Amino acid sequence: MFKVFSQSDVGLVRKSNEDACQCGILSESAAWAVVCDGMGGANGGNVASNIAVKKISETILAGYREGMDSAAVEQLIASAIATANEAVHSMAGNDISLTGMGTTVVTAIVCDSMIHVAHAGDSRAYLISGGEIHRLTTDHSMVQEMVEKGDLTEQEARNHPQKNIITRALGVEASIRIDYSEIHAPKGFSLLICTDGLTNYAEESQILSLAKEFSGRELTEKLVALAKSAGGGDNITVVVLEDQAI
Repeated sequence: MFKVFSQSDVGLVRKSNEDACQCGILSESAAWAVVCDGMGGANGGNVASNIAVKKISETILAGYREGMDSAAVEQLIASAIATANEAVHSMAGNDISLTGMGTTVVTAIVCDSMIHVAHAGDSRAYLISGGEIHRLTTDHSMVQEMVEKGDLTEQEARNHPQKNIITRALGVEASIRIDYSEIHAPKGFSLLICTDGLTNYAEESQILSLAKEFSGRELTEKLVALAKSAGGGDNITVVVLEDQAI
């Protein structure tokens, strides 16, 4: 049995919220979520993230069937993101004010004791289980590439002036390359999906500390408050998907 909770906040600096999210229950043994962080133009980011979330949500809700095998779930997620990419890219090409818009994306389906995650950009998914936190995604960003080459430490990357430059996004090109992973879902786990408005302002240890003390809606509220207390310089979006198994 799953429960899902979401919270999206404009933060303390931005005038508009370019993040978008949606989540829900598919069955007693399945749940889903999508989080997007838009970019580009005066209103392009807001448009891109909202279109992407809408298209991905529609595709998942229309296509999910109880008992789908892992290959079918992967195909459903890939199809959902490809459909969203085409919609955002097409709209950007038809409206000069939206040229260059795009969005990060993290899409997850949890079913039959497996967690399926696909992403592009620097929004993240974390597994919280057994008193530990594990990042399930690797940022598609310039600073992450520098970290992997050994040119920057993780701590230096957090404060790097180019930390917001992402190397992959939905809607920017005619096709999108996503990273996909599938892991076993331990009993009583929580899945956290969030934009960089949280992770740029909160350490993973702080996120874990709150997750040990709070759950559900209260946890989403505490995480948003944590990012705001550290500056809140970006939109903040968090989705928490919890396994209620005892």
